Amino acid sequence: MAVKKYGAELVGTFVLVFGGVGSAVLAGSHIGYLGVAFAFGLSLLAMVYTIGPISGCHINPAVTLGVLLAKKIDAKDAVAYWVAQIVGAVIASACILFVANGAASGYDVAQAGLGANGYGAHSPGQYSLGAAFLVEVILTAFLVLVVLGSTDIEAPVGFAGLAIGLVLTLIHLVGIPITNTSVNPARSIGPALFVGGWALQQLWLFILAPLIGAAIAAVVYGAIRIPAELITTPEAERALKSQQAERRKR
Repeated sequence: MAVKKYGAELVGTFVLVFGGVGSAVLAGSHIGYLGVAFAFGLSLLAMVYTIGPISGCHINPAVTLGVLLAKKIDAKDAVAYWVAQIVGAVIASACILFVANGAASGYDVAQAGLGANGYGAHSPGQYSLGAAFLVEVILTAFLVLVVLGSTDIEAPVGFAGLAIGLVLTLIHLVGIPITNTSVNPARSIGPALFVGGWALQQLWLFILAPLIGAAIAAVVYGAIRIPAELITTPEAERALKSQQAERRKR
């Protein structure tokens, strides 16, 4: 069972990176920022409903950290999720590069960047390190807060995918001009490994800032949520019993 969860995270992260980063690299000049933002959002939305029942569909180390801090996953699974997510992102990035190199004009990965995240001279809008760091923290906090809230026991059943997919679209609409939008260390690691140079030098920001954002979101949500045991509606009680039964199976 555990191996299936890790495999689901690998597959889900592959789909997210190939769909999102692939749209930026292979079709960005045709669909623009708006199209790329929807490509990321739709990829995540699809995966929530596809692998959510298997692994929870984190497909993002920052989300996994937030879920870990919220005590909804144990440390062993969290580490395995991180490994699976990074592997999925690297494989997806390799596939994108292979396809891009198939164009008649070829593809200069060092020059074109393979959708890697960056700041300063490597930011689409030439935004500073400080601006990039702050926006990555804030936008990751948005994502993790929505994940924790939309998947919690008191949330309407069946709508988490819509909320999570739409917020990722919003996040990319804000973040693409600033950093190409990371909010996901695995998504950043994949392209950076193939670009090398500046992408690897700036990668630290796109690992550290999303993790900080995730930790902030976990603390905020823990402070504002209503404990499940205090919810007395019949629907909430049934959901709580179902959740407890699922945990016992694990």
